[in-house]
Amino acid sequence: MEEMFASIEDLLENEISIDCVGHRVVHGGEKFFKASVIDKEVTRGIEACVNLAPLHNPANLKGIEIAMKKFKKCTHVAVFDTAFHQSIPETAYIYLLPRKLYEECGVRKYGFHGSSHQYVAREAARILELPMHNSSLITAHLGNGCSATAILNGKSVDTTMGLTPLEGLVMGTRSGDVDPGLHEYLHNTLGWEIEEIHNMLNKECGVLGLSGLSSDIRTITNAAKQWHRGATLAVDVFAYHLTQAIVRLSVNFRRLDALVFTGGIGEHSATIRSKTLRQLRILGFDLDRLRNRIDGKESQGIITFKGVELVAIVVPTNEQMQIAWKCSDLLKSG
Repeated sequence: MEEMFASIEDLLENEISIDCVGHRVVHGGEKFFKASVIDKEVTRGIEACVNLAPLHNPANLKGIEIAMKKFKKCTHVAVFDTAFHQSIPETAYIYLLPRKLYEECGVRKYGFHGSSHQYVAREAARILELPMHNSSLITAHLGNGCSATAILNGKSVDTTMGLTPLEGLVMGTRSGDVDPGLHEYLHNTLGWEIEEIHNMLNKECGVLGLSGLSSDIRTITNAAKQWHRGATLAVDVFAYHLTQAIVRLSVNFRRLDALVFTGGIGEHSATIRSKTLRQLRILGFDLDRLRNRIDGKESQGIITFKGVELVAIVVPTNEQMQIAWKCSDLLKSG
């Protein structure tokens, strides 16, 4: 934080003034469905969500505290990863558990990567000249953490991550979906406790666990080209689970306008995009291999053939810009 502030001081010397500081906050629970100007009540709300994001929200609060001391005259805004997904209907966010666990403990699907999904959906609609209020998009944020979201008329209607960022797709070191009975099985057969199982599912699984090599998809795809069995399996399973998720999310639409790839893997892995779209032929995708090979850089990100009805597009994410837009909107509204 001190190094960041030092670089900002250099900007201020060049007469650039700061009006607002935007803070990315991972979890806002059900309390926050939009960006909020930070005051005591908002701070208490973020604190109340610490049990939902014990690794992230305390650090977010510390950053807010330090920044508010440094920039005392600025407006400070919290932009929540979960807020964009608060439009998801109950049928999609509720778990098949006793109702009291939701009512008393807040156990439900929340979703994450909201700023990224919202940004790339907006950019894809702009590039494809789709009216946001009449559009059906699936966005796939693929990096070390991965999630996919169904966005209908600009609003999230379902997403793959759940109560925590562990649910859903295969990721760099996270398992994604597993049988809930796994915890009991590992405890009974290996004597593992909850903390050991949680650590394994978050840090030793996913692409890293399957390949036995790395959590970096670039290393894995290169190894797969050399016929490394673990790497080949990791790439295939990653694409297969992503394909399944896209098909499940598509049930939210009468039509699908576009599939949007973003994040480090989504933007740069032609292999993952190709494998995924080949398995999605039932939906009508027709991949242009040349466009895909160069990440759509000469076709506004579009990697399907020109003139086809169903488009796949690569859109670089920019969560910082999305946060800046949210701050700007709040400032304009007073």
